[in-house]
This record gives sequence, structure tokens and C-alpha cells, in this order.
Amino acid sequence: MGAGFEYVFPAIRGIQAQREYYVSMCPLRILPRLFLFNENELVPELRAQRQLNKARVPDLSRYITENLDNYVFSAITVSVDAEVTFEKLAASEDEVNRMGILRIPMSARFIINDGQHRRAAIDMALRERPELGDETIAVVFFLDLGLERCQQMFADLNRHAIRPSKSLGILYDYRDETAKLTKELIARSAIFRDVVELEKTNLAPRSKKLFTLSALYHATQDLVDSEEERSPEDAAQLALQFWEETAKHMKEWERVRDGTLTAGEVRTKYIHSHGVVLQALGRSGYTLIKRFPQQWSKKLAALDDIDWRRGNGSLWEGRAMIGGQVSKTHHSTILTANVIKKKLGLDLTAEEEKVEQAYRGGNGAKRH
Repeated sequence: MGAGFEYVFPAIRGIQAQREYYVSMCPLRILPRLFLFNENELVPELRAQRQLNKARVPDLSRYITENLDNYVFSAITVSVDAEVTFEKLAASEDEVNRMGILRIPMSARFIINDGQHRRAAIDMALRERPELGDETIAVVFFLDLGLERCQQMFADLNRHAIRPSKSLGILYDYRDETAKLTKELIARSAIFRDVVELEKTNLAPRSKKLFTLSALYHATQDLVDSEEERSPEDAAQLALQFWEETAKHMKEWERVRDGTLTAGEVRTKYIHSHGVVLQALGRSGYTLIKRFPQQWSKKLAALDDIDWRRGNGSLWEGRAMIGGQVSKTHHSTILTANVIKKKLGLDLTAEEEKVEQAYRGGNGAKRH
């Protein structure tokens, strides 16, 4: 690349911390070629901070290709190690002079401060859908001679970033079929209406809510397996029937609704409104319905024989609880589901049996 060659971007100039920065639009087809992600060119400190999580890229790429009409990507932030020039479109001192042409020498180095996974996903999506190349993404250029500030910029950009709660993500997701089904379930069922926290993943001690949206989502996801050939309407109806039948055997849930118990009391004294039990119920319900497609609702009567009290440590410690605290690990869900399945007269899967044997061979062996 000769010294006289340069990249030319239409841009808007701005000021932050008394430093100029520029915003432009970059065609997607140019993005992967212009902003290469070459870890070998970065000092070790930067490589550690910006190591690409390759497992995320296919999911992001599918998000683009499966939502061509309504995908959304925010701007990519880039540090530029070069002397640049900005040619204003107007010589006046009014608002117009913020618009102009940004010229960056081709010898410049670019470091992506925020957005390398988006860049990699766009690169992957373009291979499948080349027509995306004409679409654009916003790019924010910060000038950083010697790339001395980019480490601090990376830290500053991510320091105050707060991921939305799982419940809030589900609430606002209109693509995920299980998310739509779960929200419809809450709206249609008297069991869940007004007692599900839709935004927060954790419930405060004085919260009047009994369940969280994220817990009900994961439980329903296990109940209505996506591989089963059901229409969305059939899946929604099945989920509604299952949870309403289950609720008939959870008298404390009904007492919250009629006001004789508070949601906080139930969560403190019992485990059956917590996510680990809801998901275990969904997991068990899937097997129950598959094993007894006509009689499953009657079989749920066996839930009456389960002691859901937190104080029943001989049953729940090491399963739904660890050290007296409710646990939500994958193993805890399986071990809790094993108790439910045994009461319902269901066989365990190979995975469930393996986890059960490990539990009984460890601390659980002391109780059996």
C-alpha cells in the first residue's frame, strides 16, 4: 500500500473529553476486510483483553441470517493509529461543519475496542448471504496514536456495561417461540397471572411475586421439547394444562393467590416456587406426558406426597439445596427431578441415573 493511498469515509465529527472522534457508515462487505482481527499484531495485554470467543460467532451469524428483515446491530468502536484529515463540507462555524470527509492513510492500524464478535459474525453471515454486503453498520473512530489509550478505552467501554436480566431479555424477545409461549401462558393462566416477576431474575424477600419469568421459561422449555412435532398452539395448550394441573397439587401457590400466605413466606419455607423445582417439574412433566399421554394429569396426584419444605434437609440437601441454600445448577435440577420422577413412577434416563448414583455414592449415601 503506497503512502499516497487512503481510506475515505463520509463522517460526522464530534467531541468527547476534548478529543475529536468521527462517526461513519461502513458497508458490511468492507467491514471484515478493513478491520482485520489479527492477534499476532497486538501486544499480549491487548490479546488477553480481546480474545475472540469463537463459540459466540455462529449464534450471532445465525441471528443475522435468520432475521434479515429486522436484525439490529449497534455501532462498532475502533481506535485508529494514524494522522487523519477531516475535510468539512462547509466553511461556516454552524452545525453544518460537523459533516465532512474523513481521510485515513492505508498504513493506519485499527483496533476494535468494542464489536469484534459482531465483525466476525458479519464476516460469517456474508459467506452465506452475500447480498448483505450492501447494508451498513455504524463505525465510531477514535484517534489513538501509538494505540496508547485503547487498553483504557476497552476497560472504560465495558466497566459500566450491565447485561439485562434473563427475565427482561425473555420479556422483550418476540422471536423465541418458548418466550412467546411462556408470556402467553402467564396471561392466560390464573395460576401465574400477577405473581410472576417479569423483569428481575432474583426476587427480593418482600416481593409479592412467587415466580420469575426466567424460571418459568426454562421450566416450560424442558416441558415442551422443541424437537417434538407440535404446533405453537398445541404446545401452548399443553403447557397451560400441565401447569394448571400441577398447581392443583401445590396448595401453597393457591394460598398466595387467596391472600392467606405471602409470596415471601412461601419462598422462605418451601422450595417448590424456586427455579430449580419448576425446571425439575418441567423435565419430569415431559417424560410423564410422553409415557402416559392420556393419564398424565391423574398421575400428577402423586405430587401431594412430596414434602416441599426447606426444612426437609434429609430429602433436599445435596439435591435442590446446597448448604441450606437453594441451588440452580444442572445437577441440582436433575437430582430434584429424580425425586419427582420416582414419585410419579417414571424411569430415569441414563444421564439421570448416572447423576443419581454419583449423589448416592457421595454425601447422599449417608442418608440412604
